[in-house]
Amino acid sequence: MPTTSTPTHCPYCALQCGMALSPLPTGGVEVVERPDFPVNRGALCGKGRTAPAVLSSRVRLTSPLVRSGGSLVPATWEEALDRIAGELGRVRSEHGADALGVFGGGGLTNEKAYTLGKFARVVLGTSQIDYNGRFCMSSAAAAGIKAFGLDRGLPFPLEDIPRTGCVILVGSNLAETMPPSLRFFNELRENGGTLIVIDPRRTKTAEQADLHLAPRPGTDLALALGLLHLIVAEGRVDEEYVRERTTGWEDARAAAMAHWPEYVERITGVSVPQLRETVRLFCEPEAAMVLTARGPEQQSKGTDTVGAWINLCLATGRAGRPLSGYGCLTGQGNGQGGREHGQKADQLPGYRKLDDPAARRHVAEVWGVDPDSLPGPGRSAYELLDALGSDVRSLLLMGSNPVVSAPHAAHIEERVRSLEFLAVCDVVLSETAALADVVLPVTQWAEETGTTTSLEGRVLLRRQAITAPEGVRSDLEVLHELAARLGVEKGFPTDPEEVFEELRRASAGGVADYSGITYARLMEASGAGVFWPCPAETDTKTQGEAEDGDRAGAGDDAVAGDRAAAEGDAPTARDEEGDRRRLGAAAGSDTGAGDRAAAGGEAGAGSTGKGEGGEGGEGGQQRQRRTAAGTPRLFLDRFATEDGRARFVPVSHRPNAEEPDDDYPVLLTTGRVVSQYQSGAQTRRVDELNAAAPGPFVELHPRLAARLGASEGDPLAVVSRRGRAVAPARITTGIRPDTVFMPFHWPGEGRANTLTNPALDPTSRMPEFKVCAVRVEIAG
Repeated sequence: MPTTSTPTHCPYCALQCGMALSPLPTGGVEVVERPDFPVNRGALCGKGRTAPAVLSSRVRLTSPLVRSGGSLVPATWEEALDRIAGELGRVRSEHGADALGVFGGGGLTNEKAYTLGKFARVVLGTSQIDYNGRFCMSSAAAAGIKAFGLDRGLPFPLEDIPRTGCVILVGSNLAETMPPSLRFFNELRENGGTLIVIDPRRTKTAEQADLHLAPRPGTDLALALGLLHLIVAEGRVDEEYVRERTTGWEDARAAAMAHWPEYVERITGVSVPQLRETVRLFCEPEAAMVLTARGPEQQSKGTDTVGAWINLCLATGRAGRPLSGYGCLTGQGNGQGGREHGQKADQLPGYRKLDDPAARRHVAEVWGVDPDSLPGPGRSAYELLDALGSDVRSLLLMGSNPVVSAPHAAHIEERVRSLEFLAVCDVVLSETAALADVVLPVTQWAEETGTTTSLEGRVLLRRQAITAPEGVRSDLEVLHELAARLGVEKGFPTDPEEVFEELRRASAGGVADYSGITYARLMEASGAGVFWPCPAETDTKTQGEAEDGDRAGAGDDAVAGDRAAAEGDAPTARDEEGDRRRLGAAAGSDTGAGDRAAAGGEAGAGSTGKGEGGEGGEGGQQRQRRTAAGTPRLFLDRFATEDGRARFVPVSHRPNAEEPDDDYPVLLTTGRVVSQYQSGAQTRRVDELNAAAPGPFVELHPRLAARLGASEGDPLAVVSRRGRAVAPARITTGIRPDTVFMPFHWPGEGRANTLTNPALDPTSRMPEFKVCAVRVEIAG
């Protein structure tokens, strides 16, 4: 084990906060701040600070387990691997390749996600692979691809947020889900900018807002359309931008005009004066942003809902301009990279489409296989889980706990139990792993090296800091051993850097092009990472050598070196064509402060988007030591569509898949709390976090509590058409009277996902986690 601290990143959310791990004299490691990392500047939430607790052999798995006589018992690695390979081979022989399912996770490193997708398609020959990230960002991804031709959570770095004029934050409680990010929004307000939060609850994030809108759950689409209606009616459309940089406006405009303010007020519960004030605050500054999270995305109309918010940005000229645009706050630690390199049902590495013949040829050549041997697209995540025990007879699962995290969870638990064979690779014995036939203990973040991609599209290197306990192997070793046992002895290396080198080749020329990124490059610039797209030919290219028409519609990006590569001044918010050209001739090119000063004679602007200037004293020095940092900012000159124009997509409001009625008169929405993470499989094993958040609860308004005769702490039963959950009452005026809220981190009788609706978005196949009809009663 290293004797000095090792720089790395938090294993939890998509901020991927920088931290260092320092060895303790008594064994183990402690977290040390990394103030040089630009995203969190040393700040960590409780989850990150206590992350080493899960490294302890007291809580994590250290031996393979094999089911014998109805119980899981310790076994050797050879026994466990032979059992898995034998069962996978048997099922394939008896029922065909598509009877084999593979389910991945948004927490897997890029190397693992890439290898898992390759294993499914090359070794197993199955199309039945998807991952839990489908439940997180898929609606935003689908909408972004429709509008911009490309999906990257944020098309700009977080550091741009304090410099814009207004941010509309839709359905995100980032004060609890990613606390270190809150400083960017606080700085926005300190700089004179405005924060608008849209959430049915008055969350800790909403308490920080200048304006809080509390719409009825599931009506975010109508709300966005009503705002666009007002923008048109008040003459706030940027007609020149719409004409020069977009297509499809007339149809989108017509759809929005059918959503007049009074109609939207009836649907959403947001008053017309609040709608008008939102439009004023959003449109008056030179620059503004819309950021969405799971609230509007985890709906059966999530793609259309996000599309409506994108239309708002396009109509006002907010996308593809400095300090402006639409972005998605990706949730899981590698939720971005996890959806780029092949563990998704319809995808090949580099964010290529599996049904694209050219993509199949390219990836097949890298893999050394016949393109025709690659299976086609398979089922989406929920549809795959729903098929367990029928069409899909066997499942290999890595880094996910669907028995707690999937919608209609009791049904999914039944499907998992009905499998002929289940193998799970995990760090801990999760609720899903406890049902497996074989459980393999695998390495986790501090015990291995690998890359992740943050919500900014920033590719980062997590470095091994400690040696894994004896009896633990990496996922890459598992896939290598299984491939060999199933007849594929080459092509599955166990060294993560070797895997990444292959990933680079496979991604080359794709939308998510990593071919210019290497481990050595990621270790440079104080470990601040490299933003994709980063084609190999940009390795040594300077801003002056940038080429027009980059394949991702983003162009090259040379910013100041070392820490300044990620922290340098953002472009100014001026939107004149000449200024945009001075910001870089390449499509979407982006320069650091020194480059701006040299190219346009401007000082570095710390602008809020309201015409305020800033300082530019470091520019010249930064320019001398700059290195290519990939592409922090996308779309500044063109979008990633064939003609370079963004696409308006006409959308209209429609009801939730399940509306309240006499039997189920209340709406349920779900979410997270600050001290737990996702299904809680890891955080529920940390004493400090459990003390802060010991169990589930039902949050309800005093008026609803009075109707029920409920007092604080009383056990409440929440009942939907799918099941029943019981948890203590938490009474607050910070939620709508027609809505209750439950966090989803716990199994057992308080499992919130027992209640949630698996109705799917027709495009993204996202389930409707965020809204369903329930009744609430005192638990008997």
